[in-house]
Amino acid sequence: MVVFVLGLASLIGAIATTASYGDDNTSDSQSSTQASKDNSSSNENTSDEEQSIEDDSSNAKNSHSSSDEVSREKKSALSKAETYSKTMHMSKAGIKDQLTSEYGDQFPEEAAQYAIDNLEVDYKDNALEKAKTYANDMDMSNDGIYDQLTSSYGEKFTQEQAQYAVDNL
Repeated sequence: MVVFVLGLASLIGAIATTASYGDDNTSDSQSSTQASKDNSSSNENTSDEEQSIEDDSSNAKNSHSSSDEVSREKKSALSKAETYSKTMHMSKAGIKDQLTSEYGDQFPEEAAQYAIDNLEVDYKDNALEKAKTYANDMDMSNDGIYDQLTSSYGEKFTQEQAQYAVDNL
């Protein structure tokens, strides 16, 4: 009688396990029956642990890809900033505006700030190169160049950078 009750309990455990997984596969049923005989509550704990590990792994992948995206954007913003500085001789404010402009590169503020903070440039030299362009190609006066370099509608260099440029033409 005791053997029959144990056998019936194992069979019920196997049926419940198979039903919960929705699989009629014979080998799975046999495995489930054996697992039920061993310790059905242990299997439930293991299944919960496996699900928890899968959830943690999934969360780690999602946060990793997010941090990669930000890192990629920051690197891209820095690369663009270097290009603007070296080829167009832009000011710090001009570069940041271009990086974040809805009509420009549309980088997030955080990526643009990272680029500005990590850009190795002498803005006085950039102002001088820009001043040379205005002097040589546009025949502008020193006062006109200074105004263009410092204008909020122009190049956006600081007054000190613009004065250095005009003084060294």
